[in-house]
Amino acid sequence: MIELIKQPWTWYAGGILIGLTVPLLLILGNKPFGISSSFRHICAACLPSHLNYFNYNWKKEVWNLFFVAGILLGGVIATVFLKDPHVIVIADNTKKFLEQHNVTDFANILPTDVFNWDELFSLRGFILICVGGFLVGFGTRYAGGCTSGHAITGLSNLQLPSLVATISFMVGGIIVTWFVLPFILNL
Repeated sequence: MIELIKQPWTWYAGGILIGLTVPLLLILGNKPFGISSSFRHICAACLPSHLNYFNYNWKKEVWNLFFVAGILLGGVIATVFLKDPHVIVIADNTKKFLEQHNVTDFANILPTDVFNWDELFSLRGFILICVGGFLVGFGTRYAGGCTSGHAITGLSNLQLPSLVATISFMVGGIIVTWFVLPFILNL
């Protein structure tokens, strides 16, 4: 069984498992699938505040915190015990594109040419890690949910705002990848 888990799975297996999570959560507890709201629950639990945004009964959403903790624990287990010894396969066109922008280390999931502690204190690293992280968090709250919440739960419930949000996420990602990222990587 462990050998089956250690093997690389086809791309659609993950999609099927995530897709089955949505009806399972809805059937078992009428809970929507989404991750971004857990940060709000953590803040409401840890930061006593008089802000209306954090003043709600976060305890009824504690299941979401356990769900996120399970995702983190699963990531640790996969990284420590189930690591694939093979080199990560990246499309040749992607490698050429990144090499043109001084990204040459493809040994890890994130290229260490860009994502490392020294790079964090450079302008490029600050923009990619700090500004990018802020924009993802801000966009998630502004859109009323993250990509998983909108693209998986919202679309499966036929919600028009989720369709608009998902299209916006995709268009924004394409624009940043083709027009903004090359500029940032050359800093």
